Amino acid sequence: MSESDNDELQLHPDTLAALNEFYKEREESEKQFERALENNDCTQESLDIQENWQLSQFWYDENTIKAITDAALKCTDDNSNIALISCPSLYKALKKKSDGRQVKLFEFDQRFSVFGTDFIFYDYNTPQNIPADLHGIFDLVICDPPFLSEECLSKTAITVRLLMKKKVVLCTGAIMEELSSKLLAVKKCTFTPHHKNNLANEFSCYSNFNFDNCIN
Repeated sequence: MSESDNDELQLHPDTLAALNEFYKEREESEKQFERALENNDCTQESLDIQENWQLSQFWYDENTIKAITDAALKCTDDNSNIALISCPSLYKALKKKSDGRQVKLFEFDQRFSVFGTDFIFYDYNTPQNIPADLHGIFDLVICDPPFLSEECLSKTAITVRLLMKKKVVLCTGAIMEELSSKLLAVKKCTFTPHHKNNLANEFSCYSNFNFDNCIN
């Protein structure tokens, strides 16, 4: 490799600093996770699980978490069941305010198995691999497919239809609007979710009921 090739591969100082900061935060998160396991302190309050970009994980920012959590509570009652599909950053806030509601997290990332029976391992590649006793019991399903692809959304939609009673909220890219409407009969909301780390793709929220009315 020539000297000019080496120069081309060098990152901009700001980009390199941001990347190093990300790796530093991820390393500290992994150490915290390991300490929690060693001390048998795996409560949802004790763990701060950082997003894993290799799994296409992007956590919502605090305002979005609060908005969706409060809206989810407003559009369900105390005896409701709520399913979260591939949106683990909502779990802690929603569980904390659940007031008798049952909250289940369907997630591929095994780190979230520390949430015990609320964690259901989920791989969108096998969308029907869902315990039979969970079929059709969820008053509200909130999902955020990990990848902006027709395959991922189509397979996630199969799971949504297996789980849901009536209401669904879908958070995904704006480019998926037409397919989302076709698969789940949802419409684009005025409310727009935002992430802690800004995404390059425009993001939108869709629902099959007036979710905007539930947003404070």
